[in-house]
Amino acid sequence: MGNSYAGQLKTTRFEEVLHNSIEASLRSNNLVPRPIFSQLYLEAEQQLSSLEAGSRADNEEEEEEEEEEEGSESSSPPVSYQVKPPPEGCCTTDGFCQAGKDLRLVSISNEHIEVPSGFLLVGAKSPNLPDHLLVCAVDKRFLPDDNGRNALLGFSGNCVGCGKKGFCYFTEFSNHINLKLTTQPKKQKHLKYYLVRNAQGALTKGSVICWKGAEFRGRQSSTSTCSSTLFQLPESSGLSGSTSSEPLPPANPSAPAGTQQTAAAVDHIPSTAAFSSAVYNGKESPKQQLMKNNLSALTRPSVLGTLTNSGPPKKRHKGWSPESPSSTETWNLQLNPQASNRIKNDGGSLSSLPHSALVGPVSSPMVGSGEPVSVPDNLLKICKAKPVIFKGHGNFPYLCGNINDVIVSPLLYTCYRNSQSLSRAYEQYGASTIQPISEEMQLLLTVYYLVQLAADQVPLIEDLEQIFMRSWRESHLSEIRQYQQAVPQAFPQVPSQITPVTSAQLPWLAGLAASSCNDSVHIIECSYSLAEGLSEMFKLLMEGKLIKTNYVVIICASRNRAIDSCIVITGKYQARVLSESMLSPSDYQKEVNYQLVTGKVETLGSFFSTLCPEGDIDLLLEKFYQENQGHISSSLSASVNKPTAVNGAGTAVCTSYEIERHQIRPFQLAVAQKLLSHICSIADSSTQNLDLGSFEKIDFLICVPPSEVTYQQTLFHLWHSGILLELGLEKEHLTKQRVEQYVMKLDAEAQIKFKIFLQNSMQNPHTLFVLIHDHAHWDLMSAMHSLYPQTELSTGLVDRLLNCREVKEAPNIVTLHVTSFPYALQTQHTHISPYNEIHWPSSYSNGVDLYHENKKYFGLSEFIDSTLSGHSIPLLRYDSSFEAMVMALGKRFPRLHSAVIRTFVLIQHYSAAMMAVCGLSQMKNYTSVETLEITQNLINSSRQCPSGHGLMVVLRIPSIPLAAVAYERLYNVRERLALEDNFEIILGNPNSGITIGKHFVEQLKIWQKIEDVDWRPQTYLELEGLPCILIFSGMDPQGESLPRSLRYCDLRLINSSSLVRTSLEQELGLAAYFVSSEIHTEKAVVNDVLESDPEKLSSTDNEDEEITTEGSTSEKRSPMKRERSCSHDSASSSLSSKASTFCTESSPPQALSNSTEETTNNYERQKQKVDKGAQTTISKHLPPVTEQLDMKQNIKSTQVSITSSSSPPFSSSSSSSAPTHNSFILQTSQCSMTKASKQPPIVFLPKLVYDIITSTDSSGLPKSSSLLPYHSVMWASSFRPLMSKMMTCTEQSLYYRQWTVPKPIHMDYNNRNEGRMDTFHPRRLLLSGPPQIGKTGAYLQFLSILSRMLIRLTEVDVYDEEEININTKEESDQYYHQPGDMWPDLESFKKMPFDYTIHDPKYEDASLICSKLQTRDSEDRSMSRRQEDMYTCRQTTRMRLSKYAAYNTYHHCEQCHQYMGFNPRYQIYESTLHAFAFSYSMLGEEIQLHFIIPKSKEHHFVFSQPGRQLESMRLPLVTDKSEDYIKSPTFTPTTGRHEHGLFNLYHAMDGASHLHVLVVKEYEMAIYKKYWPNHIMLVLPSIFNSAGVGAAHFLIKELSYHNLELERNRQEELGIKPQDIWPFIVISDDSCVMWNAVEVDCSGDRKSDYTWTERNVSLKQILQHIEATPNVTHYALIGMRKWSSKTNSAEIKEPFSCCHVHDFLMLNVDLTQNVQYNQNRFTCDDVDFNLRVHSAGLLICRFNHFNVMKKQIAIGGQRSFHIKSKVSDTPVSISPAQYICAPDSKHTFLAAPAQLLLEKYLQYHSHRFFPLSLKNYSHPVLSVDCYLNLGPQIAVCYVSSRPHSLNISSSGLTFSGLLLYLCDSFVVANFLKKFHFLKGATLCVICQDRNSLRQTVVRLELEDEWQFRLRDEFQTANAKEDRPLFFLTGRHI
Repeated sequence: MGNSYAGQLKTTRFEEVLHNSIEASLRSNNLVPRPIFSQLYLEAEQQLSSLEAGSRADNEEEEEEEEEEEGSESSSPPVSYQVKPPPEGCCTTDGFCQAGKDLRLVSISNEHIEVPSGFLLVGAKSPNLPDHLLVCAVDKRFLPDDNGRNALLGFSGNCVGCGKKGFCYFTEFSNHINLKLTTQPKKQKHLKYYLVRNAQGALTKGSVICWKGAEFRGRQSSTSTCSSTLFQLPESSGLSGSTSSEPLPPANPSAPAGTQQTAAAVDHIPSTAAFSSAVYNGKESPKQQLMKNNLSALTRPSVLGTLTNSGPPKKRHKGWSPESPSSTETWNLQLNPQASNRIKNDGGSLSSLPHSALVGPVSSPMVGSGEPVSVPDNLLKICKAKPVIFKGHGNFPYLCGNINDVIVSPLLYTCYRNSQSLSRAYEQYGASTIQPISEEMQLLLTVYYLVQLAADQVPLIEDLEQIFMRSWRESHLSEIRQYQQAVPQAFPQVPSQITPVTSAQLPWLAGLAASSCNDSVHIIECSYSLAEGLSEMFKLLMEGKLIKTNYVVIICASRNRAIDSCIVITGKYQARVLSESMLSPSDYQKEVNYQLVTGKVETLGSFFSTLCPEGDIDLLLEKFYQENQGHISSSLSASVNKPTAVNGAGTAVCTSYEIERHQIRPFQLAVAQKLLSHICSIADSSTQNLDLGSFEKIDFLICVPPSEVTYQQTLFHLWHSGILLELGLEKEHLTKQRVEQYVMKLDAEAQIKFKIFLQNSMQNPHTLFVLIHDHAHWDLMSAMHSLYPQTELSTGLVDRLLNCREVKEAPNIVTLHVTSFPYALQTQHTHISPYNEIHWPSSYSNGVDLYHENKKYFGLSEFIDSTLSGHSIPLLRYDSSFEAMVMALGKRFPRLHSAVIRTFVLIQHYSAAMMAVCGLSQMKNYTSVETLEITQNLINSSRQCPSGHGLMVVLRIPSIPLAAVAYERLYNVRERLALEDNFEIILGNPNSGITIGKHFVEQLKIWQKIEDVDWRPQTYLELEGLPCILIFSGMDPQGESLPRSLRYCDLRLINSSSLVRTSLEQELGLAAYFVSSEIHTEKAVVNDVLESDPEKLSSTDNEDEEITTEGSTSEKRSPMKRERSCSHDSASSSLSSKASTFCTESSPPQALSNSTEETTNNYERQKQKVDKGAQTTISKHLPPVTEQLDMKQNIKSTQVSITSSSSPPFSSSSSSSAPTHNSFILQTSQCSMTKASKQPPIVFLPKLVYDIITSTDSSGLPKSSSLLPYHSVMWASSFRPLMSKMMTCTEQSLYYRQWTVPKPIHMDYNNRNEGRMDTFHPRRLLLSGPPQIGKTGAYLQFLSILSRMLIRLTEVDVYDEEEININTKEESDQYYHQPGDMWPDLESFKKMPFDYTIHDPKYEDASLICSKLQTRDSEDRSMSRRQEDMYTCRQTTRMRLSKYAAYNTYHHCEQCHQYMGFNPRYQIYESTLHAFAFSYSMLGEEIQLHFIIPKSKEHHFVFSQPGRQLESMRLPLVTDKSEDYIKSPTFTPTTGRHEHGLFNLYHAMDGASHLHVLVVKEYEMAIYKKYWPNHIMLVLPSIFNSAGVGAAHFLIKELSYHNLELERNRQEELGIKPQDIWPFIVISDDSCVMWNAVEVDCSGDRKSDYTWTERNVSLKQILQHIEATPNVTHYALIGMRKWSSKTNSAEIKEPFSCCHVHDFLMLNVDLTQNVQYNQNRFTCDDVDFNLRVHSAGLLICRFNHFNVMKKQIAIGGQRSFHIKSKVSDTPVSISPAQYICAPDSKHTFLAAPAQLLLEKYLQYHSHRFFPLSLKNYSHPVLSVDCYLNLGPQIAVCYVSSRPHSLNISSSGLTFSGLLLYLCDSFVVANFLKKFHFLKGATLCVICQDRNSLRQTVVRLELEDEWQFRLRDEFQTANAKEDRPLFFLTGRHI
């Protein structure tokens, strides 16, 4: 504007400039006046400063028009205005003049004001009173006319308040009316409106004063005058560490009625990114990026100056140098690294903030202020696009008028606001000095960002956020470094004081930045409010002056208040993309439907018909049809009708078609096992959330989206997996109706099936129900907050069903979410614990193939890799000619949605391509090269194969109505071209099944050998080999899998404007593919072709698994046959031949040399097709494998592919090495489908999406990965770290869990517990894996192995051994009881002889106990027995747990929760510690025991009233009888088995009340208490910490007797006789798992006839039966058999035995008062005790009809004793021979109890002491008062020295040895002299010390008959402080 020309003086402005300069110099005392002439002369070619020249090398130098307004304050840095102090005593109130008179319009509008002639009343704006106008009288000569011209320079005005006249300077006048300006007063800035009288005579605001240039310099083109050293760009910093920032609530827009038409709630628009997250600005290569990113400070300055005085002129005059005084004095710039130097590509575009956008004009989130702005009529018609207005800072005016033609969005406002909270993340460090980024800086950075965008790029909020964050970080680097570790890059030194940008400098700096962008960014400055700027912008739009402008930045800056700003997108392309990105998916559908229904698209159709010079395409088609009717079909479809079997001549047919059998791949098995381990970890945790032990079988329900194809596909996989039969859910003859019960479509009928599922789960508490939610990212809408209530009934169904209370609370339902895109389930409010996530594993770790697979997966990362240089073909492409046509039509038809335009263009292209292939060659000009390639290959594909196999082309059209239009049009074109038998066109609608023509159904049936007449394909997988175009509709894919014959995936029509990561990746997931690779024997080592791992973020897991690059592999990998394309934009790809795209790369020579074998391998592999089941799945892919040959081979085959396009496929340069291919191989290789299965499909994308996908950040992370993950979530904060390519999937999940929050429409939105972490559901898992990788097969396999594990969990290994020494029993016909007797008869029992022989198989290696029954045949038996002594492992058998089993700590079920003490309300059950002391004479001291008694068990005890001292344990009476009570207290001694001991007797006791006490060692007390909080503990004194089981038994018995005495005394006072107190206790091993009873049926004819059955019974039944035994108190010990599967009738014919009892026994503590357990014993203490009890004349009874099963527990118990050297800690194997040594020797001492060393030594080496006894069973060793195990080869004879004891008759027995072990005073010399010994028999005397040894020898007069030598004295290998045992040996004289 204006008459500014290069090199010419702007004469019309001379007076104004001179006037202003003089005025400035008069006002200033110390300023150097600005040079006048330097403002008025312009240089034609302005030289850039040295910095600008270097950094803007890629920008062309342009002559820039000056666009100046009269006041040139904006052309240079604003002058810092110093207000003259007002006179003393005058008024300084805003709105009043200095005389104190009110000037506000609202106050004086009705007053009469005298206006002199020639003067007008105008309204002045005060920056301090934005809502008021001040009334002034101004000479109209100094005001402009209607055109903004002819105003005299200067000012003349009067004050209407006090009447003062003659103000000649506006500066003076502004002081008088108290404007209080911070910048130089300008009338143009502050006189805003004419004031007029209305009909009522009141003064009101009139029209705006039209000052020329009020729009403020459209583009301030000025070049910097400061030297280059001032503008250094620092390296951009990477974000180190992840910091959290509090999420901000979304803005709530409010607007008065009438100012908006739509006011959709902010949160409800799932618009994607920033200005649009849809679009990515990824245009240049990295090198170009680097050049562009080095732009000077004009583009992205990191240096901002504080302008203290005057500044440089706009264009520097030749005579004005930077070194002149005015520049050096007035410019004070400081280094301020505030902007990133890599705005575009560095750091990934994380789409930001609450992604809410508003559709249509809506009011600001801020209160609108000022006058409304009228949107002009016909704006859309004139501009060809709806401008998009992004609110920025401050107040936003109301819009009125034609508001339908503009769109207002608060996205940018929200971004600015969020970025203001950046520093909160550092508050935890106390960094109070760190300030958020200023508003001025935000706006300036926004301008820099917009300036550098290319014409075809669209701004992204993500990019802007990263710029803000980096700028902020760099500006506070020194402070941040105090709290964080070293930042990777080096930064220039930052001065401590950084001067901020002021609001006064902002417009000038913004204009400076915009001066370089060739009109792309236009700056409008307003002095009062945004309203005038918007009005000006609309005016410029209507005048067509913003044609080249894409972005208009409107700034209202004032020193006194915050800035107001907004940004208007006026570029047609950008405005269209951004406005469409704000439509929600449902709004998108509505808009497209509306345009189709109302016929708006007809204009498009008529336009297309004019394009073809030959006339309408339909007329051409009709003409072609008439001319060629009957000719085309035969030639084109001849191949289709070929015979499909070998004909008589033996011609080969295609054999590549094989239906693959269901098989589990190694990957799927690995994933299934990972799922299983997670289930086990839930069960093993202490939270009691899953009791696997209580489940007997598995049931399941698979939920799939409401797609008929996905549903049928899942049924297909389920049917062929055989899982229903394996789980036992169905019988052999499976019907489809039965299978359908296990798969549920999430549609309107789902609730019925789901209700049945819930009922089953409630009715079968012992069945584990697995609820599998496949494709779990689909429909995460909250049931309460459904966004589209009017669209689908099924919306929110997932939330209603899967999140219902019944599912959450059912203890037998586990929910498994399965998805490829788990991001929306990984928010701050997720139900799924991060520990319950399972990610698909990577296939490589450090170059090692972890899972050997014969197919290679191609997913997103591999597709991206193919676009990199050095790869043979780019699998991702875009169509530039298609995009160009769409863009042109978009400008022509602004009211049509781009989806409509794109669809119609593509249909046109396909139609023209089909016509071109059929011979209408002129139509080639009306299609694109890419579409022609697709169509040509599709039509020709069936002719490549003898059987007519062809390719599939997927045409993705999200809008169902548009898909229907496309289908109808393409169908008609195909009919007219007579191609109906050549290929099929299929409309794939998610709501319906597949419909194809009868002809093609017949073909499929022949290929698949199907004989069913009514068969129809129901899944896309069944279309394999069918040449077809599949029009794939529906807003989102819903898990449908595509067949191997897929060749092209045309995604050009996907909704590219509102993309989020999930949407983008699931569209590309359609092309995910398993490629058949040659079978190779050796895994190639990876070459370092790529600089970094091609895909780790998207491709890896888990934690410890590293990924190696597989970019290019060595020749050992066989090639995949691939198509070659020349460029990513495949416009240049060759179309010269129909076979061009089928030329194959040559095989490596070594592969070809044995080609027959290779092809056979191929054939075999074809059979093993991957399970591509309902597996749409996450963007974490297997490591990128592009399976290339080495580079030489690649180049070679590339040349071949290009040159031999018309030759047969095998005519490659290396084919000569194998000239004799048989016809079978040749035919197979020609089949298009075979080729297709060996190469991934080619994917065509919209250009926008292609840019997003293929561009990466500095770490190599695809830009798409940084987008907002899902439309119903939002970022928690803009201040978040960048994602990294090196993130594993687990790290990625944690990232999303920290940085995303669900919107209110998301089903997880309400999953919050204030401040608590228990929002995770304990039985919910998430399986994620790439799309189509086989997740369905994996979870079906998981069900299989889970079922097997449950069966295994319900089984235990129990000892299953026959009783030993059976043949030594007396074979007698005498039986004391009848087989059916329930209880022993006391008198009969007393007559039964005691069986001394040990029959328990665990004592197979123990010494045989001789009795008078011993006969000579025992010697024979002993020989056979010795062979069995070599056994290494005891025999066990697997048994199913019954409902009466005892359990360990891993069992959790509802019934025994309370019993176990795991109450959810308490952390741990309350219990108290009680001391209990009693004296025992044998120990010579008082014993103090401790009881730990839970509150719930205190009723079993008696406490003293005042002090709550423990007095006794309550005992019942003998006469008590109760069905629900066990009288005998049960004691279980245990060590080392706090987890595995079977202490849960709840089920074993069948819920009966009982007293159970665990006897533990002191050092294990805490761990047992933790695992068994509700059990009573008896804690042994610390002196017994290293003792054996004998000590526990000893103390149990002594304590029980002492307690019996206390109870007798207590109850005697109540009148109860002492003998009536119940005297029995139960002593049970901690491995007793189940109990059985034998039921004998004696109903036979003869008394001796009987039958018996064994069944599992409860311990309660057995104990109550035994307790009810008549005269039970006369028995000292009662026990039962040990279970064995080999039990025979003879063993139970006698129902009761008088013999040894073990493991589980009832002990009468009253009768056995004087018989003690030996507290020193570790082994055989029960045998020793049994012998003592019998010798005391007491009765031991074994119930043979009861038996106990003992579980094999591998840890704890006796195994917990380890014998090791006391000297060194190194574990050295010590043999039992070293357990004893000579006294006073230098022998290595051992750290083990002396008693244990003694017992172990005697067990293995007793033959050294008793050489005559070895295998001499007729002459046993005499053992006095004890039984010690001397090993299986030595027999012992036990005798008791007690008077009146029962001993065997020793007359006639000659002993081979004598063992005296710690003998007491009852052993006397005369007692020993009664026994006879062999000559040479040996003696062993064992005592506590050497002194006792000598005393014993003397006291027993042993030297009379025994000879001793000094060297025959030994001791256990203990140190003196460990009190070794001493022994003396001697020989009988």
